[in-house]
Amino acid sequence: MTNLYDRHSALLARAAEALRTRVFWTPFPEVPSGKIYGESAMADGTAAFEALVGNAFDIPGHPETRRVGRENAPWGKSLSISYPSADPATLIAASIKAADRWASADPETRSGILLEALTRLNAMSFLIGHATMHATGQAFPMAFQAGGPHAQDRGLEAVAAAFAEMTRSAAAATWEKPQGKREPITLEKRWRIVPRGISLMIGCQTFPNWNGYPGLFASLATGNTLIVKPHPGAILPLALTVKVLREVLAEEGFSPDVVLLAADEPGAEITKTLVEAGVFSIIDYTGSSVFAAWLRQNAGSALVFTEESGVNSITITGTDDFAGMCDNIAFSLSLYSGQMCTSPQNLYLPQGGIETNEGHKSFDDVVGGIVAAVDRLLEDGTQASSICGAIASPATFERIEKARHAGRVVRESRETGLGASATPLLVVSGEHEDGPWNHECFGPVSFFIACADAHAAIARAAAIAREKGAITAALYATDGALIDEAATAFARAGVNLSVNLTGNIYVNQSAAFSDYHVTGANPSGNASLTDTAFVAPRFRRVMIRWPKAA
Repeated sequence: MTNLYDRHSALLARAAEALRTRVFWTPFPEVPSGKIYGESAMADGTAAFEALVGNAFDIPGHPETRRVGRENAPWGKSLSISYPSADPATLIAASIKAADRWASADPETRSGILLEALTRLNAMSFLIGHATMHATGQAFPMAFQAGGPHAQDRGLEAVAAAFAEMTRSAAAATWEKPQGKREPITLEKRWRIVPRGISLMIGCQTFPNWNGYPGLFASLATGNTLIVKPHPGAILPLALTVKVLREVLAEEGFSPDVVLLAADEPGAEITKTLVEAGVFSIIDYTGSSVFAAWLRQNAGSALVFTEESGVNSITITGTDDFAGMCDNIAFSLSLYSGQMCTSPQNLYLPQGGIETNEGHKSFDDVVGGIVAAVDRLLEDGTQASSICGAIASPATFERIEKARHAGRVVRESRETGLGASATPLLVVSGEHEDGPWNHECFGPVSFFIACADAHAAIARAAAIAREKGAITAALYATDGALIDEAATAFARAGVNLSVNLTGNIYVNQSAAFSDYHVTGANPSGNASLTDTAFVAPRFRRVMIRWPKAA
């Protein structure tokens, strides 16, 4: 057994410092460059990916009774990879058998193993990028970042946060209570970190690693064993992760079954069967509010951490850079065809228009400026494809079609020419109060909503965040009093707010070590990545004490 904690302790310390200060930092470069990852990294990653396509994915020693695998092909390239699968009872039994030794390991040992796995995964980022691209429909630059370095940042963040919580107080103490003239009472005390048990991570289709790594690494760091249940349409990115973790565990003398893969197929999902077994102490889930509600009703005593549906908004009350605002919004609406949990959906603005650096703009002027910016951004098919990517689920096309009838279409959704694609559909909402804009319409659909004035626009955007949930909100304003009003309204709605973004930073983006992703304070999720409440409940401290000998 090697001392992986010593090998990676400086990395862990630097991550902890970044968490404390919330400044920019990453050990995992986000640029897919041969100068950073090695001149042959791109070619090697591509070759490694192609070698997996059409073959059986090998996870040495993994429980297996059959092979499964029918992943998505949003870019038209079928993966046709089969994965080892076993019934839930077999996976649960293997996880229980591996639990005691992993639970007994100290925080340093567990953290060292996880940090080693993360560094190995980082070296595989080109392979993971291709896997993420062809499973999710992301264009390669986004897939490289979201499946690779950015996800690895989130995993490291979880390990650092968990380590800080586990080592926050002393593991041993000599306790002495004075008794006046009598001898003091003296006790030796020791505290042991005790994990909650078996954890289940239920992956999502669009960002399997980015959304999955926080819960995955937090549970493992705190001593829980883990079963990884990928979305049946996006297995490969998490299968690669499981394989690397199992390799490091085995090298360090632990059972690789500390981490298991629960792969399944569309129409034959095993998620509910796993949950209904009633053995899980922790469940991490990203997906629809409908299934999240089912989880809460059927998970028994398990801690359930969720990221769910929401309605993200942009409120426009004024700007001193109209062109920059339109361009920024256009990119936010187009990125990955609105298939991000942070993508804006509703745009609220005064029906009388706004004041800008270009003079007064009517409601229709603002709408037209944003529509024109989207058209300019996506006029070249190759660029449109690299920004919009491909559609991960056929259900998204159904939502686009339904939204066409919700109001006045000011920009029609179009194909980019590559993959199963759709550019943004932009609609001015209808006059009736209820419509698809009052619910999450996941995908490349956004609604312009006229409000009585700026105050009403802020109030409506904050209200829908409070009632339906939201992960992001954006505001454009030149009036400091309006910004203060919005800051209070959105804080009370429990949603993070970005103000006057016009440059190369977008409301969709969330930075590890600095941004708390989701607040847990509205219906879009009950957890925040990665705060104390996300990691600390995954373990408990148990004490043993005895009188100290004289």
